[in-house]
This record gives sequence, C-alpha cells and structure tokens, in this order.
Amino acid sequence: MRERSQRTDKEEFYATANLKFEELQVTIHEWQHYYNWQRTHGSLKGKTPMEKVCALIDETPLSEEIYKNYDRSKERIQEANYQTDLALRRLKAETE
Repeated sequence: MRERSQRTDKEEFYATANLKFEELQVTIHEWQHYYNWQRTHGSLKGKTPMEKVCALIDETPLSEEIYKNYDRSKERIQEANYQTDLALRRLKAETE
C-alpha cells in the first residue's frame, strides 16, 4: 500500500504540510494514519486500506504456513530485461 501512496503523499500531503523539521514527524504520522484508516481509495472500491486488510485477514496465511509450503525449487528468477529472462527460461527448460 505504501508504494501507491507516494504519488498521493506528494499531491495531498507535501503540497499542504508545514515542512518545519520539528513538526514534520508528527504531521507525517497523522497523515499516514489518515491515509490508511480514514481516506477511502478508488482502487479499493471505496474502502480504506485497513478495511481491506480486515476483510482479507481470515484468508491471509500466517508466515509459518507459508514457510511450511514453500518450495524453493519452484521459484524462478525473472529479470527486468526481456531478452535475458527469455534466455534464462530456455536454459532452465533445457536442464529440467
């Protein structure tokens, strides 16, 4: 959720906040609380991030369950470069 907030932070927080260092820390915490607990988000169909988290909490596995079911051999490293990624996939397919 934090990645998406960067643009909103820039447009809604920094554009209006008093950026004096002494007050900034408190102001940022207030903003983050507002952003996550009170401000509705279009990408979340009008819910706040915390409403979305609470709605998904029962479906979200705990880390112990994830680690128990994790199979490293099924992981694939994906490069941002398409040609490199394609070559890696071909190599992996040849070795399997």
